[in-house]
Amino acid sequence: NFWDIGEGPSGPNSEIFYDRGESYGNDLTDPELYPGGENERYLEIWNLVFSQFNHNPDGTYTPLPKQNIDTGMGLERMASVVQNVPTNFDTDLFMPIIEQVEKISGKKYRETDEQDVAFKVIADHIRTVAFAIGDGALPSNEGRGYVLRRLLRRAVRYAKQLGIEKPFMFDLVPTVGAIMVDFYPEVTEKEAFIQRVIKNEEDRFHETLDGGLAIFNDVVKAQKEAGHNFIPGEDAFRLYDTYGFPVELTEEYAEEVGMTVDHEGFDKAMEAQRTRARAARQDVDSMQVQSEVLANLTVASEFVGYDTLHAETTVAAIVANGEQATVASEGDEVLVILATTPFYAESGGQIADEGTIANDGFTAQVKDVKKAPHGQNLHTVVITSGEMHVGDAVTATVDRTARNKTVKNHTATHLLQRALKDVLGEHVNQAGSYVGPDRLRFDFSHFGPVTKEEQEKIERIVNEKIWDDIELVIANKAIDEAKAMGAMALFGEKYGDIVRVVAVDDYSIELCGGVHVARTSEIGMFKIVSEGGIGAGTRRIEAVTGKGAYEAAKEEQHVLEEAAHLLKAKATKDVATRVTAVQAELKEAQRENEALSQKIANAQAGAIVDAAQQIGEVTVLATQVEAKDNGQLRQMMDDLKAKMSNAVIVLGAVADGKVMLCAGVSKELAGKDYHAGNIVKQVAEACGGKGGGRPDMAMAGAKDADALPTALQSVYEYVKSI
Repeated sequence: NFWDIGEGPSGPNSEIFYDRGESYGNDLTDPELYPGGENERYLEIWNLVFSQFNHNPDGTYTPLPKQNIDTGMGLERMASVVQNVPTNFDTDLFMPIIEQVEKISGKKYRETDEQDVAFKVIADHIRTVAFAIGDGALPSNEGRGYVLRRLLRRAVRYAKQLGIEKPFMFDLVPTVGAIMVDFYPEVTEKEAFIQRVIKNEEDRFHETLDGGLAIFNDVVKAQKEAGHNFIPGEDAFRLYDTYGFPVELTEEYAEEVGMTVDHEGFDKAMEAQRTRARAARQDVDSMQVQSEVLANLTVASEFVGYDTLHAETTVAAIVANGEQATVASEGDEVLVILATTPFYAESGGQIADEGTIANDGFTAQVKDVKKAPHGQNLHTVVITSGEMHVGDAVTATVDRTARNKTVKNHTATHLLQRALKDVLGEHVNQAGSYVGPDRLRFDFSHFGPVTKEEQEKIERIVNEKIWDDIELVIANKAIDEAKAMGAMALFGEKYGDIVRVVAVDDYSIELCGGVHVARTSEIGMFKIVSEGGIGAGTRRIEAVTGKGAYEAAKEEQHVLEEAAHLLKAKATKDVATRVTAVQAELKEAQRENEALSQKIANAQAGAIVDAAQQIGEVTVLATQVEAKDNGQLRQMMDDLKAKMSNAVIVLGAVADGKVMLCAGVSKELAGKDYHAGNIVKQVAEACGGKGGGRPDMAMAGAKDADALPTALQSVYEYVKSI
């Protein structure tokens, strides 16, 4: 056969099938009864793709610079063959999960095809999600986190077919861990954390469904008012994409109100999103189209930047405007490969070095450095003067100041990650990072804010390691040896058989290709400058080191000294005491103000009772008073209701240009012909506002203060009309 999925690697392939016997199909007239056909008898268990060609956008095929054999053998399929069961899901890899779902749902596997699909989806998705979270991935709205979120929500949707209406996926994690404990112990080791992540995501999804239903109702109302009887595809997709609303659920709700869903529009919006997603992942897809020019650059290049910031070297290759070139002139921005280079290429969160490449004939500023397909460091440079030629002997010089700051921040990041695990727990995993000369940023898995006390502990641990003046030991090791040492690996990174291990004594051991200090004391000082959440279950710490940490500390000291001056504290150590004293003074002043306000309110209440009118057997009082807020207005109402019986009372006040209204009806009248909520609503509408409430007490707000006197007067007419 020939394996080809469009643009990208392709080539001949062999497919290995297992004949499961006549019981899975023996109709010799069936045109699909052959290996590779649509049948149950011949099960594909193995596929070997000889990736040999690049399928180009113009439809032509050219040999791949790096050819390989892509082999895929289905573990679950092999298990189903060995265990002689009809599907992967009937093996001992999945059945314990399915049995647990049976207990939760009260439904039985193998009763109906529809239910069986639900059981299988849940079993497959919970295993995938548990593994991924154990490896450090977390649900989010992008990348791998978005895949996790969709899997969880899809499983929850299928659970509804089994009558499961509450979070339950998290309860399946121990079962997944028990099945895989001998081969993938991380699920059991991180069981509590994985459950917490999944439970939180399930809770969020149930809340999202409620929010989606509110949006759905708005769409229904708007469509019916416009005379339409369908849900537009774009709105159905918005419900699906933003609120996690499955389109099947949208259809069910639409059917209840006599409407349909525009499937063509939904599919169009879905395909547009998929197109965007495919474009976005071009640079990270393992089977991405290989750049023809860069893929053909096989010139040798050696990175020497671990040991030096300066190299006498030669220009090995130039790429200008997507094509190989032999010369670059002043003003050109080109890609350059050097025979040897001290410039670090951006990787693992550490940004690229900057600096210069120059000789007597030209000077070039290095703006960025990335890895080329064959592993060379690819420099993005701007020629600031003269001309650069392939073969030129040049001097490559890294910006020493920036590199020194960067290495301090990088080693500090390693210490920070270990300290986070020590203080918060082993569930902490790196979710992203930035290491530059200005600061370090570390994203990690954790629920809830890192408290000030925890931050202080983390900061103290890192600084203690800095002050211990520990020598870093950096060595290349076999991957198995590195793992045996307990070296931390970055989730999503690909490692070869030989890896670079960076060890700070036995405290922090990581796989890392970045640049570091020789001894921890070179970092000088470490200071956390911010901590916050960037998504569900993901926190971010930003920190500075060395001179940056000193300057951050001085800035805090300056603010503290300014506060001491304003508080008239004798020394900065007295600021907390003075703040406490000022708070007590303010609290006492507030109590005095409230007491005075109460006296004024009581005096007003006593004075305005005389303004009440008797209408039949009802005492009516509608008047404007002085009140600073709704609380004071309500207190005044309570006082008047205590003084008056068989009464309808409406009070209005203006504060900061806004109208506040409060209506009260005596218990003898409330709920009969007089309803405080209806009365205050009428008055508020006359002032350009709205409100309502209980029969005996109601509040409202409005905007038109000039209309208040007339609106209050209408209360008397209202009572007369009853």
